[in-house]
Amino acid sequence: MYKNKKKPAIAVLSILTALTILAGCQDQKARSQSEQDKTQYQQAPQTETATETDQTEGDTDMSATHSVEIQKSYKQITEHNPVMLQRFGADPYALVYNGRVYLYMTGDKPSYEADGSVKENTYSNINTINVVSSDDLVNWTDHGTVYAAGKNGAASWGANSWAPAAAYKNIDGKDKFFLYFANNGNGIAVLTADSPTGPFTDPLNGPLISRDTPTCAEVTWLFDPAVLMDDDGSAYIYFGGGVPSPDKAANPGTARVAKLSDDMISLDGDPIAIENVQYLFEDSGINKINGTYYYSYCTNFDVTLEAEKELGFSNGEIMTMKSDSPMGPFEPANGVLKNPEVFFGLGGNNHHCMFEFEGQWYIAYHSRILEEKMGILHGYRSTSIDKVRFNEEGEPAASVGTRNGVPQVKDFDPYQTIPAVTMANEAEIDTTQFGEEAKEYGSGDMILTGIKDGSWTSIEGVNFGPEGAKSIEVEYLGTGEGTINICLDLPSAEPVCRIPVSAAGKELTIVTAEFENPVTEKHTVYFVFEGSNYSVHSWKFNK
Repeated sequence: MYKNKKKPAIAVLSILTALTILAGCQDQKARSQSEQDKTQYQQAPQTETATETDQTEGDTDMSATHSVEIQKSYKQITEHNPVMLQRFGADPYALVYNGRVYLYMTGDKPSYEADGSVKENTYSNINTINVVSSDDLVNWTDHGTVYAAGKNGAASWGANSWAPAAAYKNIDGKDKFFLYFANNGNGIAVLTADSPTGPFTDPLNGPLISRDTPTCAEVTWLFDPAVLMDDDGSAYIYFGGGVPSPDKAANPGTARVAKLSDDMISLDGDPIAIENVQYLFEDSGINKINGTYYYSYCTNFDVTLEAEKELGFSNGEIMTMKSDSPMGPFEPANGVLKNPEVFFGLGGNNHHCMFEFEGQWYIAYHSRILEEKMGILHGYRSTSIDKVRFNEEGEPAASVGTRNGVPQVKDFDPYQTIPAVTMANEAEIDTTQFGEEAKEYGSGDMILTGIKDGSWTSIEGVNFGPEGAKSIEVEYLGTGEGTINICLDLPSAEPVCRIPVSAAGKELTIVTAEFENPVTEKHTVYFVFEGSNYSVHSWKFNK
């Protein structure tokens, strides 16, 4: 049965009418597919669509199951990296809160030449911060782009928003959230909010740290913050980078640490230098692991062959130092991540964060694997996650960057209202702010847009249980018409149901489809779209 309802009115179509319109919901065909079948969705640029010659032998004949060709994604359907395809996102920083990981990323966005070709990324136009979150590290919900700096940003006094760091603290009985970022290389800003997704506002109307801050005038690059929330409730901020002159490449002296005041928006004392940070370039990181403080950073690109042999690290590598105090002194420890060029063949700056989630340590970092699939190759970066490896002494050690990424840490629950901008993978899909607050501040409620024939999103590891789902509700709006196909395990699989979408206008409308047979057990669920000029806000399966 299909039900369309514009809030609050409800219009119900009979089963017979719906079956007449759509020739019925298909019998559930939850078929297992080999990895060879799945790898056909390794994507060339998204502007291409799959054709019969793209099909591997034995794959479903798409003309028999869909009236449109299935669009291609920028990653294989077995891959989890990069975590987001709808936008670029660099310099990742993770905040774990209430069972979810929130990733904050520099909002890389392409610049264009007069002829429409993409320019090299100079970072000069970056003034937003992307936010996504997940409770399983595979399916990520898009929370939009914080309007952080620039004319329309919260910190309108600043030009740019690079390399964010996030923290939260309970103040006066309420959790408060703090988003720190660099105004290019000339200072650190802080924004505050009552939610990890905003809206964020500027409590200072100026920088938290600037070149007027004691000990900071001589820091070459006054940027790349990281924040430690210690077990006793105290907080510390780490920042800085750059090489003042070639003769100081081995020990630039540009790393700083300062204690934050209880309000998290002022300093409790002057910053001090972190001594002997060998070949420092940028990218402060900080973690407390088994009682030891690990400061991490990216090495510069002046590491000589002799130094590499002596010290055991190379250019653009993430290194760690350790201490029994949050403000040091620190001593050299281990390398934890080689430059992305080692893993993916394309190099550049290396930026990371390490975080613990559900008893496992992970490292988030950026690479150029998304722009490579897009055929751009101009320094636009995207975020990936892999596991942190530890040595025999229990110290973080050399980790490996992969396209497969990390396994899902828990099953996905389909029996709750899920934002349609939650996805493990997608093809030819956009997202945009929804509602006045999100449109004003950039982050918050989002809606799935840019739908065209054959575009799709997917959710991995959806556990329907033995009794299964009997129906699905989809909430949408727009002037267009089309069909939402619910497919299991492959986007080209025969739909278990086809949901009609009719012109709904500007009001959110709910269409409900009842399955002829319950959808049971665990699957990857694909939402394969037909038509255009409509947007999807949320969905929910019902038992």
